[in-house]
Amino acid sequence: MSASLAVENLGLCWDSLDDMFEGLTADQWARSSLCPGWTVRDVMVHLAAIENMLSGEAPGSMTEGLLFNKVADWMNDVTELDNDGVFERYRQLIAERRSELSGITDEELALPSATPLGPGTYGRFMAMRVFDFWVHEQDIRVPLGLAGHQSGAAADMAIDEIHQSLPYIIGKKIGLPDGKSITIELEGGVQRTMHVAVTGRAGLVPDLAAPDVVLKADSTAFALLACGRIDPQGPIDDGRISWAGDATWGEAAARNLAFTM
Repeated sequence: MSASLAVENLGLCWDSLDDMFEGLTADQWARSSLCPGWTVRDVMVHLAAIENMLSGEAPGSMTEGLLFNKVADWMNDVTELDNDGVFERYRQLIAERRSELSGITDEELALPSATPLGPGTYGRFMAMRVFDFWVHEQDIRVPLGLAGHQSGAAADMAIDEIHQSLPYIIGKKIGLPDGKSITIELEGGVQRTMHVAVTGRAGLVPDLAAPDVVLKADSTAFALLACGRIDPQGPIDDGRISWAGDATWGEAAARNLAFTM
């Protein structure tokens, strides 16, 4: 995965969100998102607050930990603003981040950095930001009935984060037994086939000749299930997720994909 591609994909997320936020009504800003306990406005504030933590901090400068005080400061600063005021502040901050990242080099992206998942690189952190922005965009679009940005490079990169976590999901959350295997076929906005085999422990494999379970899913539904955003019964009932092969483990997989929140 190219770290510079993460910067490009952040731009795609920012563009898509800006277009969506621009036309929201007061009722829509106050609507509950898929993220438990957060309104649409809360989601935007969260996304901006993390970018505020990054703003003005040179790549490689945050190696000992993340500056969560800057997150809290930004959230406190916008508490009393109306929706238009918060959106304007959000836009200003995203413009600052675009400017900072516009000339970033591969060497800077490779510098070590603390990330929400522990030590990594600045480029790895940017890929995580793509995942966060894209998932939170769907957190907003789904309850508002504003379908969009379910395909493309940013969506594909967001699915990469889940793909990398499949051994944990399959081995720990689903608990697929030793000697069994599963193929996951994504359809819709992001199309890909992923394979996991349990041989002592669960691991990604390049292919499977005869998997015990084949799970088919709409890619956006799959992402929302993996992020614990929706009840599995909905996509099971409407066919956005289905399985073949071992029925017991197929259903267990469909109902236990959640690994993050």
